[in-house]
Amino acid sequence: MYLDVVHLRAFYDLPLGQLLRGLIGAPVAQMWPDIQGQSLLGLGYAGPFMRRYHGSAERVISAMPAPQGAIHWPREHANSCALVEDEALPFSDATFDRIMLVHALDHCSDPSAMLREVWRVLAPGGRVIVVVPNRRGLWARSELSPFGYGRPYSGSQLKELMKNCQFNVLSDSEALFMPPSRAVSIQRTARTWENLGRRFWPAFAGILILEAEKLVFRSLPVDGKKSRLRVLRPVFIPDGAATGLKPVRQERSEQ
Repeated sequence: MYLDVVHLRAFYDLPLGQLLRGLIGAPVAQMWPDIQGQSLLGLGYAGPFMRRYHGSAERVISAMPAPQGAIHWPREHANSCALVEDEALPFSDATFDRIMLVHALDHCSDPSAMLREVWRVLAPGGRVIVVVPNRRGLWARSELSPFGYGRPYSGSQLKELMKNCQFNVLSDSEALFMPPSRAVSIQRTARTWENLGRRFWPAFAGILILEAEKLVFRSLPVDGKKSRLRVLRPVFIPDGAATGLKPVRQERSEQ
């Protein structure tokens, strides 16, 4: 179930939300350092992490699902937000080069249906970034952030879901190793928590970040065996001959 967009915006305006924006945005920026001249779609509530691309990308659109609601985005520019149905996006096939999913895959009712729509509107070879709460992390168990209200994933579950929806996983990362807390002392040491967490307990990160590429063709297994096809050969029966003859079958090998 989606959270209300007003609550999402209010969270990212708080000091804790601004901190999470930076901690999660850092690995996202490493995956996509520059998308100049490309089109970008954000699905869910990805605005806080798409802002850095607003000036360089050819087109940036924030698509907010109807159950969540929509607001003007970005605040300081003309509106680039659209209210959409997450299982029927109002865009033509192969429209976008990049798509970012934040507070989307973990809140929607049918993740596979959403990814099928993402695959449809993504250009061949286009890339997608997915941000979801980690099932093993503390942030999925805390209500301090929107990541505590959605459906958490393990790394293997997320990769399997992407592969089943015709995406090739390119890279993955983690974020939010600090414990969920509003304490100023914890927030001040967030960078230290991130460095230590990546080194000593990467499996217990609060957030999983995955980059994948759209697959257009799926390879089929080849067993090396010849297939045999049965075909019917017509048999001409003279006039007056007895009926009830069975057609002669001929086997033909297909290479």
